[in-house]
Amino acid sequence: MASVPEHVLMNEALIEDLQKVAKDTALLHGVLMRTKETPNSSEVVSYAPFTLFPSPVPRSLFEQARQVQTHFNLLVDRISQDAEFLEQALASTIKVDDFTARLFNIYRQVIQEGCSQPIVLGLNRSDYMLDLGKDGNTSLKQIEINTIAASFGGITSRTPDVHRHILKVAGRVEEQKKILDNNPAAGFAEAIAKAWELYSSERAVVMFLVEDVQQNIYDHRFVENELWSRNIAVIRRRFDDVSKRASLDQNKRLFIDGKEVAIVYFRNGYMPQNYTEQGWEARLMMERSRAVKCPDISTHLAGTKKVQQELSQPGVLERFFPDDPKAVAQIRATFAGLYSLDMGEEGDRTVAMAIANPDHFVLKPQREGGGNNIYGEDICQVLDSVKENLERSAYILMDKIRPQPVRNYLLRSGSPLKLSTCLSELGMFGAYVRQGKGMVLNECTGHLLRTKSAEHSDGGVAAGVAVLDNPLLI
Repeated sequence: MASVPEHVLMNEALIEDLQKVAKDTALLHGVLMRTKETPNSSEVVSYAPFTLFPSPVPRSLFEQARQVQTHFNLLVDRISQDAEFLEQALASTIKVDDFTARLFNIYRQVIQEGCSQPIVLGLNRSDYMLDLGKDGNTSLKQIEINTIAASFGGITSRTPDVHRHILKVAGRVEEQKKILDNNPAAGFAEAIAKAWELYSSERAVVMFLVEDVQQNIYDHRFVENELWSRNIAVIRRRFDDVSKRASLDQNKRLFIDGKEVAIVYFRNGYMPQNYTEQGWEARLMMERSRAVKCPDISTHLAGTKKVQQELSQPGVLERFFPDDPKAVAQIRATFAGLYSLDMGEEGDRTVAMAIANPDHFVLKPQREGGGNNIYGEDICQVLDSVKENLERSAYILMDKIRPQPVRNYLLRSGSPLKLSTCLSELGMFGAYVRQGKGMVLNECTGHLLRTKSAEHSDGGVAAGVAVLDNPLLI
């Protein structure tokens, strides 16, 4: 299966010509990344990795993902306000997972002090694969929801024109008309701007909290530039900068380098290695402040794998949508099988089930950023080593999703051109703003398709495994 006929895929002369055109077109449109060799310099840049052709996605499943996104926005926001649920859902995890425990300690401190900012800003991405069932039917199944530093909303805003041009040059005029416009960066900027406006201080800035290594800076810049075009000032700072030069005034307003910060937009802070001890202190300071956090600590915790697994339990979604059975049904329809590994009979059954058929499952730790999941015989090794102790609560088990492979060329700087068997993952970007109890904005702001060679089990674009793509709706 592919978005273009086999004779096009096998036409070596055409493919050779198209890949040159594709790379130049990507550079012309700003589909860029800094190089691994010089990730903090823009003197030498390359194209961000992408597919030569867009990949086919059934229109009905794409629409299903798009339509359920505003429900997921509400779900994440409601979880973030439910202290009892978060305490209960993460009780076993925080005993054995130090990273989640440290986040939770900050959460408890903030709850104890009392919320200093009623404005909530959420920018997330819900990721799915299309599961090919034994009956030959394809269904939409959620992999995870990313509530912190959801990436590629910027660069993916520029890839539709790249694929349109490639298809035009290839003589595939009808296909190029089917590529959707997509601008998640504008949607993210709209939500940030709304939260900034509600903060009500014209001199206050939006602070992007960024990594030390900034290879993917252009993805940020698209959102930054959208904000600057609205006359909203943006600064970029690292945890170290906040630790050394930020402070709170008597009203808990956050200042850095003499500037008041209205919004802290976390593009970092989702992995343990992002933090030093000073970094943890800086995170606590920002969470205690009057600045609007994106995400705030409770929303960060709402995106953990353990919460995802708890949501699949009977009756849990109804807790958050007591009067909306339709929303519950739409959300639940996207869930794959999710299983607890907590100590007790249920967890024991999960361990036995996974060890008996490891190829049917994925073992997931409480980590973001790609490349962390465990597959196949490695599941048996990990579970054998932890099955008798609390350490197993640091993981959840999920049914392995089996998407239909497609054939495509993956363009990555320095890699040879070859026709690959590929698997794709569809993401939907969500944005919402709440002030007190009232939802001010709740939107699906766009989509992301990432594709990787079928030989790789796990890993995203930033991890060097997947590449950017566009859906060709069929």
